[in-house]
Amino acid sequence: MSFAVKITAKMLRFPRRVAQADPENGSNQFPHANFSFLSSREVSYPVVYAIVRAGGRQEKVSVGDFVTLNRVPGGVGSTIELPAVLLVDGEKITSDAKDLAKVKVKAEILEDLRGPKIVIQKFKNKTGYKKRQGHRQALTKVKVTSIA
Repeated sequence: MSFAVKITAKMLRFPRRVAQADPENGSNQFPHANFSFLSSREVSYPVVYAIVRAGGRQEKVSVGDFVTLNRVPGGVGSTIELPAVLLVDGEKITSDAKDLAKVKVKAEILEDLRGPKIVIQKFKNKTGYKKRQGHRQALTKVKVTSIA
């Protein structure tokens, strides 16, 4: 009777568990742990994501992600296009500027909001000089609708 085992990352971290599988009675369970082998019918989905430049920063986004950016122009409900810096489509990675010019990452503006309040204080000893200032960053929450 032949028995094939698919090696996973978890098995590599715990090699003694591989030897304790019992193929004769058809059990893939280990007696000392709640760990079972992955079935031979695994489903894998292609990973598609893009690194986009938005609001002076770069963000990793995929379709359906909610991202908070520095304030971008446009009203709530409008669609914006974000320039891509890198695109990963399954096994294919695109970083060439000529190819990335064709890539369109579209996002819908959900709301304009403000970040948490930060307080800036200045103080100089022995002079009585004190200065206090607050700041809240203007932000925009968007949902990525498509990467094409």
